[in-house]
Amino acid sequence: MEKIIKINCPYCRAETHWQNNPSRPFCSERCRMIDLGRWDNEEYTVAGEKAQEPTDDSGEAPFS
Repeated sequence: MEKIIKINCPYCRAETHWQNNPSRPFCSERCRMIDLGRWDNEEYTVAGEKAQEPTDDSGEAPFS
């Protein structure tokens, strides 16, 4: 017998099952896409120092 693992959706906090959930760890495709959109809009950040832009030999950014 397989143990049912219940988790809370990281976006809406609704309880959902881990097994057979194609959107895990989210409860639905909707919550999954909302979270992805927040990353794309840079609403989330990762702690740390900001990385420097790469430069070529002239000192300018290569894709300016």
